[in-house]
Amino acid sequence: MRFFLIAALCLGQASAAQDLSEGKKLFRLHCATCHGVSAEGNGPMAPVLLVQPADLTQLSEKSGGQFPTFRVIQRIDGRDTLVSHGSDMPVYGWFFEGSDVAISTPSGQPIMTSQPIVDLVEWLKSVQE
Repeated sequence: MRFFLIAALCLGQASAAQDLSEGKKLFRLHCATCHGVSAEGNGPMAPVLLVQPADLTQLSEKSGGQFPTFRVIQRIDGRDTLVSHGSDMPVYGWFFEGSDVAISTPSGQPIMTSQPIVDLVEWLKSVQE
């Protein structure tokens, strides 16, 4: 019972904490250089990366129509590193650290991550084709 109460509190906090406009600002400031302003993988730094940036507008489509929340969070926060950056992804990893908040996957599983990542994920969800 205790677990469910904690999870409910966390999920309630996450739903109120997502900020789409902040996520868009964060993307343009920290991600668009590689992924492009429209998130299609065509940023000005893309040609010099060892691994070409993903078209982030296709994440849901490539995951069977469901946004891959957990995988995206792991890639952004560095739990799933990327060789093309030579270090944790993103290269602005320090910025995405901070107080943990909960965000839930499509299955309802809560994931703890930072507020900037929650906002960024919210914006990424909004640009899915």
